[in-house]
Amino acid sequence: MLRTKTTWVSLIAAVLSMLWAITTVQAHEVMPAISDLSVADGKLTLVVNAPVEGFIVGIDLTATKDTNAAPQAQDYDTLRALPSSEVAARFRNFWPEMAARMRFTADGKPVVPELVGVDINQAPDVSQTRPAVLTVSATLPSGTQNVTIGWDSAFGALVVRQQGVDAPYTGLLEAGADSEPIKIGGGGEVGAWQTFFNYIPVGFDHILPKGLDHILFVLGLFFFSTQHRPLLWQITAFTLAHTVTLALSALGYVTVPGYIVEPLIAASIVFVAVENIWAKGSMAAWRLAVVFGFGLLHGMGFASVLGAFGLPEGAFIPALIGFNIGVELGQLTIVATAALLCWTWAARQGWYRATIAQPASLAIAAVGAYWVVERTLL
Repeated sequence: MLRTKTTWVSLIAAVLSMLWAITTVQAHEVMPAISDLSVADGKLTLVVNAPVEGFIVGIDLTATKDTNAAPQAQDYDTLRALPSSEVAARFRNFWPEMAARMRFTADGKPVVPELVGVDINQAPDVSQTRPAVLTVSATLPSGTQNVTIGWDSAFGALVVRQQGVDAPYTGLLEAGADSEPIKIGGGGEVGAWQTFFNYIPVGFDHILPKGLDHILFVLGLFFFSTQHRPLLWQITAFTLAHTVTLALSALGYVTVPGYIVEPLIAASIVFVAVENIWAKGSMAAWRLAVVFGFGLLHGMGFASVLGAFGLPEGAFIPALIGFNIGVELGQLTIVATAALLCWTWAARQGWYRATIAQPASLAIAAVGAYWVVERTLL
Protein backbone atom coordinates (compact mmCIF):
# COMPACT_ATOMS: atom_id res chain seq x y z
CA MET A 1 0.00 0.00 0.00
CA LEU A 2 2.80 2.40 0.90
CA ARG A 3 4.55 1.65 -2.40
CA THR A 4 1.35 2.47 -4.33
CA LYS A 5 0.93 5.81 -2.53
CA THR A 6 4.56 6.68 -3.16
CA THR A 7 4.13 5.89 -6.84
CA TRP A 8 1.13 8.17 -7.21
CA VAL A 9 2.85 10.97 -5.30
CA SER A 10 5.78 10.64 -7.68
CA LEU A 11 3.44 10.71 -10.67
CA ILE A 12 1.67 13.86 -9.51
CA ALA A 13 4.87 15.64 -8.51
CA ALA A 14 6.52 14.85 -11.83
CA VAL A 15 3.57 16.08 -13.86
CA LEU A 16 3.23 19.30 -11.84
CA SER A 17 6.94 20.08 -12.05
CA MET A 18 7.07 19.52 -15.80
CA LEU A 19 3.90 21.54 -16.41
CA TRP A 20 5.45 24.38 -14.42
CA ALA A 21 8.61 24.12 -16.47
CA ILE A 22 6.87 24.44 -19.83
CA THR A 23 5.32 27.76 -18.81
CA THR A 24 8.83 29.20 -18.64
CA VAL A 25 10.22 27.85 -21.89
CA GLN A 26 8.17 29.71 -24.45
CA ALA A 27 9.74 31.18 -27.58
CA HIS A 28 12.48 33.04 -25.72
CA GLU A 29 15.25 30.67 -26.76
CA VAL A 30 18.45 32.47 -27.75
CA MET A 31 19.44 31.88 -31.37
CA PRO A 32 22.41 33.28 -33.29
CA ALA A 33 21.87 36.39 -35.36
CA ILE A 34 21.84 35.73 -39.13
CA SER A 35 23.47 38.28 -41.45
CA ASP A 36 23.91 38.76 -45.19
CA LEU A 37 26.99 40.69 -46.29
CA SER A 38 27.43 42.46 -49.62
CA VAL A 39 29.73 45.11 -51.09
CA ALA A 40 28.73 47.49 -53.88
CA ASP A 41 29.78 50.99 -54.95
CA GLY A 42 32.37 51.25 -52.23
CA LYS A 43 29.97 50.41 -49.41
CA LEU A 44 29.78 47.36 -47.20
CA THR A 45 26.21 46.45 -46.26
CA LEU A 46 25.27 44.00 -43.53
CA VAL A 47 21.61 43.00 -43.18
CA VAL A 48 21.18 41.33 -39.79
CA ASN A 49 18.24 39.37 -38.37
CA ALA A 50 18.80 39.87 -34.66
CA PRO A 51 17.01 39.85 -31.25
CA VAL A 52 17.16 43.60 -30.73
CA GLU A 53 15.10 43.64 -27.52
CA GLY A 54 17.85 41.62 -25.84
CA PHE A 55 20.46 44.07 -27.10
CA ILE A 56 18.58 47.08 -25.78
CA VAL A 57 18.01 45.79 -22.25
CA GLY A 58 21.57 44.48 -21.97
CA ILE A 59 21.07 40.71 -21.84
CA ASP A 60 24.38 38.89 -22.26
CA LEU A 61 23.40 36.49 -25.05
CA THR A 62 26.59 34.49 -24.57
CA ALA A 63 25.89 33.67 -20.94
CA THR A 64 22.13 33.24 -21.44
CA LYS A 65 20.49 30.23 -23.10
CA ASP A 66 16.93 31.39 -22.39
CA THR A 67 15.98 35.03 -21.87
CA ASN A 68 13.54 34.05 -19.12
CA ALA A 69 16.58 33.15 -17.00
CA ALA A 70 18.31 36.50 -17.52
CA PRO A 71 18.37 39.16 -14.76
CA GLN A 72 16.78 41.56 -17.26
CA ALA A 73 13.91 39.16 -18.07
CA GLN A 74 11.21 41.52 -16.78
CA ASP A 75 12.56 44.49 -18.75
CA TYR A 76 12.87 42.25 -21.80
CA ASP A 77 9.25 41.10 -21.61
CA THR A 78 8.07 44.67 -21.02
CA LEU A 79 9.91 45.81 -24.14
CA ARG A 80 8.52 42.91 -26.18
CA ALA A 81 4.99 43.99 -25.27
CA LEU A 82 5.50 47.45 -26.78
CA PRO A 83 4.46 48.30 -30.36
CA SER A 84 7.13 47.67 -32.98
CA SER A 85 7.45 51.37 -33.74
CA GLU A 86 8.34 52.09 -30.11
CA VAL A 87 10.92 49.30 -30.02
CA ALA A 88 12.46 50.62 -33.25
CA ALA A 89 12.72 54.10 -31.74
CA ARG A 90 14.40 52.73 -28.64
CA PHE A 91 16.84 50.78 -30.76
CA ARG A 92 17.82 53.94 -32.67
CA ASN A 93 18.60 55.55 -29.32
CA PHE A 94 20.64 52.49 -28.38
CA TRP A 95 22.51 52.37 -31.69
CA PRO A 96 25.50 54.58 -30.74
CA GLU A 97 26.32 52.15 -27.92
CA MET A 98 25.97 49.14 -30.20
CA ALA A 99 28.03 50.76 -32.98
CA ALA A 100 30.88 51.29 -30.53
CA ARG A 101 30.83 47.55 -29.82
CA MET A 102 30.94 46.45 -33.48
CA ARG A 103 34.16 45.90 -35.40
CA PHE A 104 34.37 46.50 -39.15
CA THR A 105 37.74 46.66 -40.91
CA ALA A 106 38.85 47.25 -44.49
CA ASP A 107 42.24 45.70 -45.24
CA GLY A 108 42.95 45.73 -41.51
CA LYS A 109 41.95 49.36 -40.89
CA PRO A 110 38.81 50.20 -38.87
CA VAL A 111 35.78 51.63 -40.66
CA VAL A 112 32.73 53.13 -38.94
CA PRO A 113 29.41 51.25 -39.08
CA GLU A 114 26.30 53.34 -39.70
CA LEU A 115 22.68 52.40 -39.11
CA VAL A 116 20.72 52.56 -42.36
CA GLY A 117 17.44 51.15 -41.11
CA VAL A 118 15.67 49.01 -38.53
CA ASP A 119 12.56 47.05 -39.46
CA ILE A 120 10.65 45.31 -36.67
CA ASN A 121 7.51 43.34 -37.44
CA GLN A 122 4.81 42.94 -34.84
CA ALA A 123 4.62 39.40 -33.46
CA PRO A 124 1.12 37.89 -32.94
CA ASP A 125 1.82 37.65 -29.19
CA VAL A 126 4.71 38.20 -26.78
CA SER A 127 5.41 34.47 -26.50
CA GLN A 128 6.67 34.44 -30.08
CA THR A 129 9.89 35.83 -31.47
CA ARG A 130 9.44 39.24 -33.07
CA PRO A 131 11.41 39.46 -36.32
CA ALA A 132 13.83 42.39 -36.47
CA VAL A 133 16.06 43.31 -39.40
CA LEU A 134 18.93 45.78 -39.03
CA THR A 135 20.64 47.27 -42.06
CA VAL A 136 24.14 48.51 -41.31
CA SER A 137 26.64 49.98 -43.76
CA ALA A 138 30.22 51.25 -43.81
CA THR A 139 32.10 53.26 -46.42
CA LEU A 140 35.18 51.41 -47.66
CA PRO A 141 38.42 53.09 -48.78
CA SER A 142 39.14 52.93 -52.50
CA GLY A 143 40.83 49.69 -53.50
CA THR A 144 39.71 47.65 -50.51
CA GLN A 145 40.27 43.93 -51.06
CA ASN A 146 39.26 42.32 -47.74
CA VAL A 147 36.89 43.13 -44.92
CA THR A 148 36.28 41.65 -41.49
CA ILE A 149 33.32 42.00 -39.18
CA GLY A 150 32.67 41.18 -35.55
CA TRP A 151 30.85 42.43 -32.49
CA ASP A 152 30.85 42.30 -28.71
CA SER A 153 30.41 38.85 -27.16
CA ALA A 154 27.29 40.00 -25.31
CA PHE A 155 25.44 40.13 -28.64
CA GLY A 156 25.93 36.36 -29.06
CA ALA A 157 26.95 34.29 -32.07
CA LEU A 158 26.66 35.62 -35.61
CA VAL A 159 26.17 33.76 -38.88
CA VAL A 160 27.70 35.63 -41.85
CA ARG A 161 26.65 34.81 -45.41
CA GLN A 162 28.32 36.68 -48.25
CA GLN A 163 26.03 37.57 -51.14
CA GLY A 164 26.42 38.44 -54.81
CA VAL A 165 29.80 36.80 -55.53
CA ASP A 166 31.19 33.47 -56.67
CA ALA A 167 32.51 31.10 -53.98
CA PRO A 168 31.07 33.26 -51.18
CA TYR A 169 32.26 33.23 -47.59
CA THR A 170 29.88 31.63 -45.06
CA GLY A 171 30.82 31.38 -41.41
CA LEU A 172 29.46 30.97 -37.91
CA LEU A 173 31.26 33.40 -35.63
CA GLU A 174 31.32 32.43 -31.98
CA ALA A 175 30.31 35.22 -29.63
CA GLY A 176 32.93 37.98 -29.62
CA ALA A 177 34.93 36.52 -32.53
CA ASP A 178 35.90 38.37 -35.70
CA SER A 179 35.53 36.86 -39.12
CA GLU A 180 38.48 35.84 -41.21
CA PRO A 181 39.41 38.39 -43.90
CA ILE A 182 36.55 38.17 -46.42
CA LYS A 183 37.48 38.81 -50.04
CA ILE A 184 34.96 41.33 -51.33
CA GLY A 185 35.24 39.92 -54.85
CA GLY A 186 34.48 36.37 -53.70
CA GLY A 187 36.65 33.31 -53.59
CA GLY A 188 36.76 33.15 -49.79
CA GLU A 189 34.56 30.12 -49.44
CA VAL A 190 35.48 28.01 -46.43
CA GLY A 191 36.90 24.58 -47.28
CA ALA A 192 35.00 21.32 -46.90
CA TRP A 193 36.80 20.11 -43.77
CA GLN A 194 36.49 23.44 -41.99
CA THR A 195 32.81 23.63 -42.89
CA PHE A 196 32.30 20.09 -41.58
CA PHE A 197 33.83 20.98 -38.20
CA ASN A 198 32.04 24.34 -38.05
CA TYR A 199 28.60 22.75 -38.34
CA ILE A 200 29.09 20.05 -35.68
CA PRO A 201 28.53 22.50 -32.78
CA VAL A 202 25.52 23.96 -34.62
CA GLY A 203 23.84 20.52 -34.61
CA PHE A 204 24.86 19.77 -31.03
CA ASP A 205 23.61 23.14 -29.81
CA HIS A 206 20.23 22.51 -31.40
CA ILE A 207 19.85 19.47 -29.15
CA LEU A 208 21.67 20.67 -26.03
CA PRO A 209 20.55 22.97 -24.62
CA LYS A 210 18.02 24.34 -27.12
CA GLY A 211 16.08 21.33 -28.41
CA LEU A 212 13.77 20.59 -25.50
CA ASP A 213 11.21 18.79 -27.68
CA HIS A 214 13.91 16.53 -29.14
CA ILE A 215 15.38 15.97 -25.68
CA LEU A 216 12.01 14.79 -24.36
CA PHE A 217 11.50 12.47 -27.33
CA VAL A 218 14.89 10.82 -26.78
CA LEU A 219 14.12 10.49 -23.06
CA GLY A 220 10.82 8.88 -24.04
CA LEU A 221 12.81 6.28 -25.94
CA PHE A 222 15.16 5.86 -22.98
CA PHE A 223 12.42 5.15 -20.43
CA PHE A 224 10.91 2.38 -22.58
CA SER A 225 13.14 -0.32 -21.11
CA THR A 226 16.06 -0.99 -18.81
CA GLN A 227 17.65 -3.17 -21.48
CA HIS A 228 20.31 -1.83 -23.83
CA ARG A 229 19.09 -3.67 -26.93
CA PRO A 230 15.60 -2.05 -27.19
CA LEU A 231 17.14 1.40 -26.66
CA LEU A 232 19.81 0.73 -29.29
CA TRP A 233 17.24 -0.38 -31.87
CA GLN A 234 15.03 2.65 -31.22
CA ILE A 235 17.88 5.17 -31.39
CA THR A 236 19.12 3.54 -34.60
CA ALA A 237 15.66 3.73 -36.21
CA PHE A 238 15.22 7.34 -35.09
CA THR A 239 18.68 8.34 -36.35
CA LEU A 240 18.23 6.72 -39.76
CA ALA A 241 14.83 8.35 -40.22
CA HIS A 242 15.75 11.91 -39.28
CA THR A 243 18.93 11.65 -41.36
CA VAL A 244 16.80 10.84 -44.42
CA THR A 245 14.37 13.74 -44.06
CA LEU A 246 17.07 16.15 -42.93
CA ALA A 247 18.94 15.48 -46.17
CA LEU A 248 15.82 15.52 -48.38
CA SER A 249 14.52 18.72 -46.78
CA ALA A 250 17.89 20.46 -46.97
CA LEU A 251 18.12 19.53 -50.66
CA GLY A 252 14.64 20.90 -51.29
CA TYR A 253 12.98 17.61 -52.22
CA VAL A 254 10.65 17.64 -49.21
CA THR A 255 8.99 20.76 -47.85
CA VAL A 256 6.41 20.65 -45.06
CA PRO A 257 5.28 23.83 -43.28
CA GLY A 258 6.30 24.28 -39.67
CA TYR A 259 2.69 24.66 -38.54
CA ILE A 260 2.17 21.04 -39.60
CA VAL A 261 5.51 19.56 -38.51
CA GLU A 262 5.74 21.13 -35.05
CA PRO A 263 2.39 19.83 -33.66
CA LEU A 264 3.20 16.38 -35.06
CA ILE A 265 6.59 16.41 -33.33
CA ALA A 266 4.79 17.23 -30.08
CA ALA A 267 2.33 14.38 -30.74
CA SER A 268 5.24 11.98 -31.24
CA ILE A 269 6.46 12.86 -27.75
CA VAL A 270 3.03 12.06 -26.31
CA PHE A 271 2.83 8.72 -28.10
CA VAL A 272 6.16 7.26 -27.02
CA ALA A 273 5.72 8.51 -23.46
CA VAL A 274 2.19 7.13 -23.06
CA GLU A 275 3.23 3.79 -24.50
CA ASN A 276 6.04 3.61 -21.94
CA ILE A 277 3.44 3.66 -19.17
CA TRP A 278 1.70 0.56 -20.51
CA ALA A 279 4.48 -1.29 -22.33
CA LYS A 280 6.42 -4.09 -20.65
CA GLY A 281 9.75 -3.17 -22.25
CA SER A 282 9.69 -5.77 -25.01
CA MET A 283 10.57 -4.53 -28.49
CA ALA A 284 7.83 -5.06 -31.06
CA ALA A 285 8.44 -4.46 -34.76
CA TRP A 286 5.62 -1.94 -34.93
CA ARG A 287 7.28 0.15 -32.18
CA LEU A 288 10.36 0.45 -34.37
CA ALA A 289 8.19 1.40 -37.33
CA VAL A 290 6.46 4.08 -35.30
CA VAL A 291 9.76 5.47 -33.99
CA PHE A 292 11.11 5.50 -37.56
CA GLY A 293 8.04 7.44 -38.70
CA PHE A 294 8.44 9.97 -35.91
CA GLY A 295 12.11 10.28 -36.79
CA LEU A 296 11.07 11.45 -40.26
CA LEU A 297 9.13 14.28 -38.61
CA HIS A 298 12.00 15.29 -36.36
CA GLY A 299 14.32 15.39 -39.38
CA MET A 300 12.06 18.03 -40.92
CA GLY A 301 12.30 20.01 -37.69
CA PHE A 302 16.10 19.83 -37.80
CA ALA A 303 16.02 20.97 -41.43
CA SER A 304 14.09 24.12 -40.57
CA VAL A 305 16.85 25.15 -38.16
CA LEU A 306 19.58 24.29 -40.64
CA GLY A 307 17.75 26.26 -43.30
CA ALA A 308 17.84 29.37 -41.13
CA PHE A 309 21.64 29.19 -40.98
CA GLY A 310 21.99 28.46 -44.66
CA LEU A 311 24.23 25.81 -46.19
CA PRO A 312 27.27 26.90 -48.21
CA GLU A 313 26.80 25.87 -51.83
CA GLY A 314 30.37 24.67 -52.30
CA ALA A 315 30.41 22.58 -49.13
CA PHE A 316 26.80 21.48 -48.84
CA ILE A 317 27.46 17.83 -48.02
CA PRO A 318 30.18 18.47 -45.37
CA ALA A 319 27.93 21.01 -43.65
CA LEU A 320 24.97 18.61 -43.69
CA ILE A 321 27.06 15.73 -42.34
CA GLY A 322 28.66 17.93 -39.68
CA PHE A 323 25.26 19.19 -38.51
CA ASN A 324 23.87 15.66 -38.35
CA ILE A 325 26.87 14.41 -36.37
CA GLY A 326 26.36 17.27 -33.94
CA VAL A 327 22.73 16.20 -33.52
CA GLU A 328 23.81 12.61 -32.86
CA LEU A 329 26.40 13.69 -30.30
CA GLY A 330 23.68 15.67 -28.53
CA GLN A 331 21.37 12.65 -28.48
CA LEU A 332 24.11 10.35 -27.20
CA THR A 333 24.91 12.86 -24.46
CA ILE A 334 21.28 12.78 -23.33
CA VAL A 335 21.19 8.97 -23.31
CA ALA A 336 24.54 8.68 -21.52
CA THR A 337 23.50 11.20 -18.86
CA ALA A 338 20.16 9.50 -18.29
CA ALA A 339 21.87 6.10 -18.04
CA LEU A 340 24.35 7.37 -15.47
CA LEU A 341 21.57 8.89 -13.38
CA CYS A 342 19.16 5.96 -13.60
CA TRP A 343 20.63 2.68 -14.73
CA THR A 344 23.73 2.73 -12.57
CA TRP A 345 21.79 2.64 -9.32
CA ALA A 346 18.08 2.11 -9.94
CA ALA A 347 17.28 0.34 -13.20
CA ARG A 348 17.71 -3.15 -11.80
CA GLN A 349 15.53 -2.45 -8.80
CA GLY A 350 11.99 -3.77 -8.84
CA TRP A 351 10.57 -0.34 -8.10
CA TYR A 352 12.40 1.52 -10.93
CA ARG A 353 9.61 1.29 -13.48
CA ALA A 354 6.80 2.29 -11.12
CA THR A 355 8.59 5.12 -9.34
CA ILE A 356 10.91 6.54 -12.02
CA ALA A 357 10.20 5.39 -15.59
CA GLN A 358 6.40 5.66 -15.48
CA PRO A 359 6.21 9.02 -13.63
CA ALA A 360 8.85 10.49 -15.91
CA SER A 361 6.98 9.21 -18.98
CA LEU A 362 3.70 10.67 -17.71
CA ALA A 363 5.37 14.03 -17.18
CA ILE A 364 6.87 13.92 -20.68
CA ALA A 365 3.45 13.05 -22.12
CA ALA A 366 1.88 16.00 -20.29
CA VAL A 367 4.43 18.42 -21.77
CA GLY A 368 3.95 16.95 -25.24
CA ALA A 369 0.15 17.26 -24.95
CA TYR A 370 0.50 20.90 -23.90
CA TRP A 371 2.67 21.55 -26.95
CA VAL A 372 0.20 19.81 -29.28
CA VAL A 373 -2.50 22.23 -28.17
CA GLU A 374 -0.21 25.26 -28.13
CA ARG A 375 1.29 24.59 -31.57
CA THR A 376 -2.09 23.79 -33.10
CA LEU A 377 -4.30 26.50 -31.67
CA LEU A 378 -2.00 29.34 -30.55
